[in-house]
Amino acid sequence: MIPASVDDYRTLARRRLPRLLFDYIDGGAYAEDTLRRNVEDLRAVRLRQRVLRDVSHVSTEVELFGRAYAMPIVLAPVGMAGMYARRGEAQAARAAAAAGVPFTLSTVGICEVAEVARASDAPIWFQLYMIKDRGYMAEVLARAREAACLVLVFTVDLPVPGARYREIRNGGHGAASLANRLKTAADGLAHPAWFWDVFLRGRPHTLGNVAAAIPNSRGMADFWSWIVRNFDPSVTWADLDWVRERWDGPLVLKGILDVEDARLAADVGADGIVVSNHGGRQLDGVPSAIAALPEIAAAVGDRTTVMMDGGVRSGLDVLKALSSGAKACLIGRAWAYALGARGGRGVTEVLDIVRGELRTALALTGCPDVRDAGTRLLARS
Repeated sequence: MIPASVDDYRTLARRRLPRLLFDYIDGGAYAEDTLRRNVEDLRAVRLRQRVLRDVSHVSTEVELFGRAYAMPIVLAPVGMAGMYARRGEAQAARAAAAAGVPFTLSTVGICEVAEVARASDAPIWFQLYMIKDRGYMAEVLARAREAACLVLVFTVDLPVPGARYREIRNGGHGAASLANRLKTAADGLAHPAWFWDVFLRGRPHTLGNVAAAIPNSRGMADFWSWIVRNFDPSVTWADLDWVRERWDGPLVLKGILDVEDARLAADVGADGIVVSNHGGRQLDGVPSAIAALPEIAAAVGDRTTVMMDGGVRSGLDVLKALSSGAKACLIGRAWAYALGARGGRGVTEVLDIVRGELRTALALTGCPDVRDAGTRLLARS
């Protein structure tokens, strides 16, 4: 199959990856209603088709936090991406830099921030989860600064992990029992291309940025057990002062879904927010990201940079989000599927696909410059 869409890369990733890893990428919380809504509600947004406009020159270039990018796309932080392809975060960062878009490294990525920064031809962004050991987190932030990361994306919607049934059924949670280890090993051996390229050649398999805090980890169950024990549910708005004391660059709060929280984020001086429900992986039954976006953008779009993630699978989706008030979109599953399917080459291909789809959508809506996208591109349903 010649992949033509993000969904095609999802199919390829499903074939290549062990089930535990594919379901970690693909799944959501509880009954996965919000996961589905993210995609369905974006598809339901209608655009205005306009004709006889000069679209001979279409620009997708934008500026975010003082830096120019080739299109309004950011590779979102995805945990443990180094298990989808050999040194996966480094491969994805290299592909993002070549495409002229930023890559965001997860706190719980396999590759450590210095390794990813070295692999990329452009400065990367860094995502922060807060754990209880603040001294250790101060060290992590110091390493991110030393690696010349441009933007800190502080994920604020994970005080406790959501109930993800797929991961529980696959043995990815709780104690890493012998039975679970044997099941995981058999699944890995059943996917020989992944086993050779990633499991054997992609070591070390540690959560690089916090590896020193996780003694004797031996797989996803151990990683997850550590996360549950060490993520800090006591974090409040007051803790942003602690972060600001240790980070002097742009600060983005990811996981804003309520307009009152958006106003609070603007009040405390957040440089940006990401309207997000964690890809449907936290509290099921909440609004989709695209449903929450217009009210939030109207409330704070003149005070902070509003971005969105959740359900973005195409350049058409990107334009719908921009027309609904976002300045850029973060994509997570889209690049994770591509990485799992074909490594860094897959990420390059998906970014090329999304760019082409976005350019086409701009031309057919009569909007030759992506910076001019707005509500005028939306059809009245």
